[in-house]
Amino acid sequence: MTNDVYWLLKLDLDLDNKDEFEALMAEMVAATLQETGARSYEWHMTGSAVHIYERYASSEDAMIHMQNFGASFAERFLALLTPVGLDVYGPAKDDLREALAPVGAVFHQQIGGFDR
Repeated sequence: MTNDVYWLLKLDLDLDNKDEFEALMAEMVAATLQETGARSYEWHMTGSAVHIYERYASSEDAMIHMQNFGASFAERFLALLTPVGLDVYGPAKDDLREALAPVGAVFHQQIGGFDR
């Protein structure tokens, strides 16, 4: 088992805003790269569907990311993208659960397996 907390956020993008989206994504990737607890931060796109895979070393590190996101990016992000799903894995603490709840996060409990 792992202490990592990770999720797959699914979003819909209005393709008329693709240039703004790409600029914002570049800013967000650069900012998240500075977070020492961020292990993976990958953006994927097919048509207007955007998926973001994020992995953090702990629930506390994920919460640091959420605080940075809220302070610097949330307003512009939510003006461009519509959340359609969020699946969260790992031992998310109550504060992180609260922070992710507004976008309909579904929390999954690990029941087996391993992490290398």
